[in-house]
Amino acid sequence: MRITCTVNGERREADDVWPGESLLYVLRERLALPGAKNACEQGECGSCTVYLDGLPVCACLVAAGQAQGRTVVTVEGLPAGVGEGLPAEAGEGLPAQDGELDPVQRAFVEAGAVQCGFCTPGLVVAVHDLLARNPRPADPDIREALAGNLCRCTGYEKIMDAVRLAARTARAAPAGDAG
Repeated sequence: MRITCTVNGERREADDVWPGESLLYVLRERLALPGAKNACEQGECGSCTVYLDGLPVCACLVAAGQAQGRTVVTVEGLPAGVGEGLPAEAGEGLPAQDGELDPVQRAFVEAGAVQCGFCTPGLVVAVHDLLARNPRPADPDIREALAGNLCRCTGYEKIMDAVRLAARTARAAPAGDAG
């Protein structure tokens, strides 16, 4: 079957999709968007988190056919911040638009929260969603928002630091800045 949906603002098609194929597989293998990572394939780790019609989902649990006609935003499609940006190579595992990192991605790099990078794209999407809903999250809010994301490299403190930094940065940004 053919799947047509909007991915990161562009109409995209994937042909020869079989009924049991996951959205994650389509994004990574058919549409060449490797940001969402394939880790547990059971919705337990959060590494494959993407937005589907504005809601964060584990792409490994979404059948590709469920994306038909819908809007998907991956870590590659998060809006890039305005102003001073880090080059894309500074954020290993953090795909950037037009060579500039999203403010949440930038905070992860600046706080040292990127280690192996495997969990980072899912964490970035989860933090992006958290800050869109709650621009001033307290630590318990951050922990709850990240509860579905597993990282095997860290004790999460640098990740918490990154979320706090992203929240402060977003509040300090002038009105009209993206992010």
